[in-house]
Amino acid sequence: MIRRHFFLVAALVVLAVMIVGGGIKLLADANGKRQMGQGGPAGRAIAVSQTTVQPRAFADRIEVLGVAKGRQSVAITSNTSELVTKVHFTDGQQVKAGQVLVELRAGEEDAGIFQAQAQLSQAQRDYQRWKALADQGIASKATVEQRRLTVESAEAMLEAARQRLGDRVIRAPFSGRVGLTDIAPGALINPGQTVVTLDDTSIIRVDFPVPDRYLPILREGLSIVARPDAYPDVQVEGRIAKLDTRVAENTRAITARAEFPNADSRLRPGMMVRVAIEQARRQVASVPQSAVQFEGDAAFVFVLVKKGERTVAEKRPVTVGLDQGGFVEIKDGVQAGDKVVADGLNRVQDGQAVQLGGGRPQQGQGGRPNRRQAN
Repeated sequence: MIRRHFFLVAALVVLAVMIVGGGIKLLADANGKRQMGQGGPAGRAIAVSQTTVQPRAFADRIEVLGVAKGRQSVAITSNTSELVTKVHFTDGQQVKAGQVLVELRAGEEDAGIFQAQAQLSQAQRDYQRWKALADQGIASKATVEQRRLTVESAEAMLEAARQRLGDRVIRAPFSGRVGLTDIAPGALINPGQTVVTLDDTSIIRVDFPVPDRYLPILREGLSIVARPDAYPDVQVEGRIAKLDTRVAENTRAITARAEFPNADSRLRPGMMVRVAIEQARRQVASVPQSAVQFEGDAAFVFVLVKKGERTVAEKRPVTVGLDQGGFVEIKDGVQAGDKVVADGLNRVQDGQAVQLGGGRPQQGQGGRPNRRQAN
C-alpha cells in the first residue's frame, strides 16, 4: 500500500516538472519572437546605406557597331621594280601632300631626259631655220609644217622621259601620318608592294548599318556619339555626314557614314566603335544598380518604412526599364522621393529592421559612382 502511494507521488512530481518546463519554453519562444519583431531575424538591426528615388534623364538610343577609318587612307605602292636609293621619312612621321617619301634608282631615266632635251633643242633649231627660209620664199610651207611637227614630237618625248623619272620618286598623295615600314636604301621593291601606309586621321569616319525602320529619324548633320571599345570611358561627339542612296535588300539596313573630330589622334583606323543615335529623352524615376535585386525575371527593391521608432525594409517588386550609366529606370513600384536600401541587399530580408548610416557611403544621387554617361 505504501509502495503504491510512493509511485503515485513520483508520477505527480514528474508531471509537475514537465508542465513547468513547457511553460518556460513557451515563454522563451514568445520572447524570441518579440525580439525578432523588434530587431529582425537576427535579433538586431542591420546597418545599411540609403538612397532616394529621383528623376533622371534616360535616352532611347539606337546603338550599332562600326569600324573606324581615316578621312583618307592609302597603302602607298610602287608601279615599277627598282632599288631604293633614299628614304625621306621616319616611322609615324606627319607628312604633307606632295612630299617625297622614297627615291628609286633612276640612272637610265636621267639619261633619257638628257637625250630628249637634246633632241628637242635640235628640232627647235631646225624649225627656226626652215621657217626663216620659208619667210624668204626659198622653202616650202609643207617643209616648215613638217619641222614644227618634229618639235612637238620631241616635246612629247621629253615629257614621257620626265614621267618615267617621276615613277622613280614616290610622293605623299595627301597630308597625313605614315605608318611603320621596313623599306631601306638598297631594298628592291616590286609593283604593287606596299612601301608604307598613309592615313589622314584629323577626322575619323565610321560606316555603320542602321535598320530602315529608323529612316524617319536619320538625316545628314544629325548629332551622334561614339565610344571606342579600346576606351570605354571616352565619348566622342560627331555627326552623320552621308547616308547611302540604297537600302540593302538582304539586311533591310541603310549604311550611314559618321565623322568624328580627332585632334588628339586618340582614335585610330581599324578600331571597333559603338555608335549611338538618340531617339528621345525622358525624365523618369531611377535608382542605382546596386539598389535593385533580381530574382529570375522579377526585380525588387527594399523600401525603407518608418514603423514607430523603428525603420524596416519592405521588399517591393518594381518594373524596370533601361540600364544606363549605373542607374536603372523604374517604371512602376516606387515613386520619386521614396527611400530605398542602396546596397547590401543580400543581408536584408523583408520586414528587417535596419539602422541607417552603415554600408557604403552614398555617391551623388545614390549608389555607385557614375563615371560613364548613359549608353
